[in-house]
Amino acid sequence: MTGLDRLEGRPGARDGYWPSAWPAECGGNRRQKAAVGRLDAAAGTASVASRRNGRWNVMFVERELDQWYLGGTMAAFSGPEPYGWVERLDLSTGGADPEALEPVAQSPPLPCGSHVWCGSILAHANGAVFSVNGSYLHKLDAGDLSVLAERRLPADRSHNGMLALRDGTIVTKDLRLEGQGGTTLTRLEPDSLELVGEPMVLPEGSMGRIAADVVDVDGTAIELVYVTGTEHLWRLVVGEPGEGTGGCGLEIDPGWRPRYRAAGGRHGLSWDLCLSGGDCWIMDCGDIESVRAIHTAMPNGRFDEPPGNRLSWRRPAPWPGAQRLLRFSLDDDRDRAEIEPFGTPGGGIIAPPVHVPDLGPGAGMTIAWDSINGGLAGVECPVGAVPGDMDVTWHLDVRPSMQPVVYPDSGELVINDFTPGDDGGPPSDDLVVVDIATGSLIDRVPTGSRVANGMFLSAASGCRVLYASTTAVALVAWP
Repeated sequence: MTGLDRLEGRPGARDGYWPSAWPAECGGNRRQKAAVGRLDAAAGTASVASRRNGRWNVMFVERELDQWYLGGTMAAFSGPEPYGWVERLDLSTGGADPEALEPVAQSPPLPCGSHVWCGSILAHANGAVFSVNGSYLHKLDAGDLSVLAERRLPADRSHNGMLALRDGTIVTKDLRLEGQGGTTLTRLEPDSLELVGEPMVLPEGSMGRIAADVVDVDGTAIELVYVTGTEHLWRLVVGEPGEGTGGCGLEIDPGWRPRYRAAGGRHGLSWDLCLSGGDCWIMDCGDIESVRAIHTAMPNGRFDEPPGNRLSWRRPAPWPGAQRLLRFSLDDDRDRAEIEPFGTPGGGIIAPPVHVPDLGPGAGMTIAWDSINGGLAGVECPVGAVPGDMDVTWHLDVRPSMQPVVYPDSGELVINDFTPGDDGGPPSDDLVVVDIATGSLIDRVPTGSRVANGMFLSAASGCRVLYASTTAVALVAWP
């Protein structure tokens, strides 16, 4: 594609969503995780409210101001039949009010095809809330969360990526590891949940969640969907229904297909990607032992006996390579750079990196981590970098696992730090606030959760962050 120009500020990039500050996971389709305004965590002491519900809490999204939705599934890896669910919360009281975490509306149990995995929710421009969980997509009333429409998806596997495109159509994908065939992308009408053409099957499997961007190509706005495969990154051009492969309006862009790993090599698969500063950012080493166990079981995540420690993300990595951060130009897939920020063999993660373009010299700062071995790093990549021209500017001795939130205006990162309690104390999953430019630890706030996962943080109004993990949720407020 020629004449490509990123339209970062174009309102049409969010046309498919309800006009809120956080209508989808990561705040939007580019997965930049960027909050509006400043946090300034050093200005005072944070307050915390938490709630334990024993469920697999996945993410919060916002519709109207302070009207939040929590989506998740049941951590039913054996025994009773699993199902998905959505709750509505009211955060209008401000601060870290414990009552704000109590649901004011709840969906009925949502069928998931017996698959146990973290799905996705979003607040759509048509007013409804959508939930994809396992092999089902549901359209819910935004008020009482009753089911308005239900669709069993063509691929009978867990789905973990869902986006609203500019025209309002929904795109979702299943999850397939190396050797499990090509991943299936399904496009659906948002009102009826009817399929738009036939599902598209990529040549490779895909583990990570999809991202999307809007670009200008010779004066025409074009929407693009990005997918991490098992060896390559893929870019799909979004067209009108009836066009493209199988009439779904999606076509592979043959001019952009960078390879990030070799099959069966020293590193694992990539999770999601972050589109920022004209580049695509990923970390590999993601299909750790617990992920492989869940997605080689059928239905996904279901076992005859409780799997126990098999599902711990702290198990040693199944590869020898160190954790890598990789950058690929969105204009030229030959323009790439990679770095091992920690250099420790057997690295592993369960969440993608985040790039902040407006901090530091050149193209800003990218934040990477190693969940298995521990460590958080700030990496600079100057404009016009050549392969290998990435520099680690700081390290912080914490153990993150979650999808973070960044505050570009104040230069702060909010992410978790899990302390496993191996020294005899109880495990604790804290939130830490980090100065993105220097790596300095600004604040630490215990969430009350003893279980860490690779789920999502979300930025709420009034300097507040919502936390979702297995068995617990929390609301942290800074003055």
